[in-house]
Amino acid sequence: MAVSGTEPVEPRPVEPPVGIDELLERVRADYRRVEAQEAYDAARTGEALLVDIRYAALRERDGLIPGALVIERNELEWRLDPQGSHKVPEATGHDLQVVVICNEGYASSLAAASLHQLGLRRATDLVGGFQAWRSAGLPVTPGQS
Repeated sequence: MAVSGTEPVEPRPVEPPVGIDELLERVRADYRRVEAQEAYDAARTGEALLVDIRYAALRERDGLIPGALVIERNELEWRLDPQGSHKVPEATGHDLQVVVICNEGYASSLAAASLHQLGLRRATDLVGGFQAWRSAGLPVTPGQS
């Protein structure tokens, strides 16, 4: 199919669909995930940037991780791309170690894989997400509600 003013594009080969469990297994095979204490230690020493991608209602209900950068999931790639025009000051280079944190450790795996595609090869995510952080007794600042 050609769009006016462009050359025709060859269709990509159709791959069989995969379920979300298989997709998570595949993307997680490309990097080492971290546990809550390891993420905490890396952030405390300045070795890693913690990035909380949970939506506002969860942050308000459950609280925040002190020092974590809050970036909503739908803005993550734009804010962390070191070459992007909308990057945050913390997006200093492709060697940045980022630990993505969602609520339970599922969406963060897909987010980390997306950051890998942008060249942030040290991106990872937190096993169990924010809930694992809180269960480990690590610092949490109360939310609004």
